[in-house]
Amino acid sequence: MAQGKGKKPNTAAVCTALAQPVAQELGLYLWDVVFEKEGAGWYLRYFVDKDTDGGVTIDECETFSRRMSDILDAADPIDQSYCLEVGSPGVERKLTKDWHFKKYMGEPVVVRLIRPVEGVREFVGELAEYHEDGSISINLDEETQMTFTLGETAYVKLYIEF
Repeated sequence: MAQGKGKKPNTAAVCTALAQPVAQELGLYLWDVVFEKEGAGWYLRYFVDKDTDGGVTIDECETFSRRMSDILDAADPIDQSYCLEVGSPGVERKLTKDWHFKKYMGEPVVVRLIRPVEGVREFVGELAEYHEDGSISINLDEETQMTFTLGETAYVKLYIEF
């Protein structure tokens, strides 16, 4: 893993590298890995999935969790205590990586902005483009397309109408 002089790799990146072989062996892929503080506690969250109808099962999440628990105990990449969680990214999954956007091109998404545009904070539309500069375009309807930088967004998620 390439890193700058004296720069420590980020915890999520280290934990991703540890998990990648396990996910592949189990026929899964890593959707995302998040290490974050919530309240007084720290959480390492693995979101796993697979490309079959129905996605990942709870048994597969449990198997992945048990395997990762042993690996994380042996590697000890995290200084503080934390809670390990493994789950599916869900049907309304957050899109955060370039390959997420490319995979779901043409699908309905909800874009939640940090600051409203003309009083509106949420936009629902079809994911039309992913730009290498870190922006996305969505078609709100047949005539209206909006472009947002990912830095302007609180999140971008798949949109499922229930």
